[in-house]
Formats: sequence, C-alpha cells, structure tokens
Amino acid sequence: MPLNLDLAEQKHVVAGQIVGYARVSTDDQNLDRQVDQLKAAGAFAVYTEKVSGSTRNRPQLDEVLRYLRRGDQLIVTSMDRLARSLVDLHAIVDDLVSRGVSVKFLREGQVYSDHADPIAKLMLGVMGSVAEFERAIIRERQAEGIAKAKKRGVYKGRARVLTDEQVGEARRRIAEGVPKAKVARDLGIGRTTLYEYLNESKKSEG
Repeated sequence: MPLNLDLAEQKHVVAGQIVGYARVSTDDQNLDRQVDQLKAAGAFAVYTEKVSGSTRNRPQLDEVLRYLRRGDQLIVTSMDRLARSLVDLHAIVDDLVSRGVSVKFLREGQVYSDHADPIAKLMLGVMGSVAEFERAIIRERQAEGIAKAKKRGVYKGRARVLTDEQVGEARRRIAEGVPKAKVARDLGIGRTTLYEYLNESKKSEG
C-alpha cells in the first residue's frame, strides 16, 4: 500500500470513525490551528490538551487511545504532537495498528495501518528520528542561550509560580490533613514543584 493515500483509498481504509488529537505545550499556546486542520481532514471529534510533550501523563491522549476501535483512524497534525520520543512514537503507533486502527500524520503525509508494507514501517522510524533530532537541536540551542544569559548576568530563571500567600495556604491545608497531591492539583502544579516551594518556605523561616 502506498504511503500517501488518495481520498478514495482513505474512504476504503477508514471503515469506522476519524478522530483527531491536538496538543500544545503551554497554556498560552493556541490549539485552534491544529483543530481546524484536523476537522478539515475529516475528524468528527478532536481530543485536545495543553501539556508538555516531555511527559507521558497526557489524560486526553490516554482517553482517545481507549476510545479508538478497529476500523477507526487517528489523525494528528504531526508526529511530535503525538509522541515524546521515537520509542514512544513506535509504541503508540504499533499498539493502534495491532488493534486495527490506522494512524495519519498530516505534516509528514504518512498513513500507517495493519496493511502497511515494510517501507512504511521504515519511514515511521526515519520521520520519527528526524522529529526527535529537531527537538534535541532546539533543546541544545535553548541551553546555549541560557548559558550565555547567565554569563551576562541577565538570566533570572523561570518565573515564580506561587505567591507567598498561596504557599502559606498550601501549608495550612496540608497541616489540616489534605493530601499533598490534592493541594498540588488545586494549585495547578506538580507535587514535586509543591515540595520545592514548601522546602523553600521552611528554609526562609529558619
């Protein structure tokens, strides 16, 4: 089966529903462009979330993976929106294909299904490796930029997430027996970040 399917072939392959998945990394990024592209490509529903691609904790991705059934097709604007690494990409695609679900990446122009030939599987590795390489280059450039900023004395690090009042309120709730995991969720931060603020608060008081 050719890698780039025309419309007639897509209709023949997709016996079930076409479902989209869109992701951005931060709250200030907009999902509209991805959603519009996915709907234009035929998605009747699009699962969306704002979460870093570096984490596997993506509730909406987990939900769409559970929802998909044999004959359905998952469409994503690009490989890096779906997976956090090449290993993750292969794991997700292989699992879906083994269940009879096809996967389509719009930017790469690739479709993967249980009818895919060896060349298609090879292209998945190649395209995934390129995407992973591009992310590594971006991270390296960011690290270099931070290092230069530190040398100039202008790097201030990430902005503080919680105010002193929020930290105090968090400590009060924890003292009352509220689980730290719930306190962190209510504040919109991870437990590790909450622990860091609590420890920092203790040090400043000491």
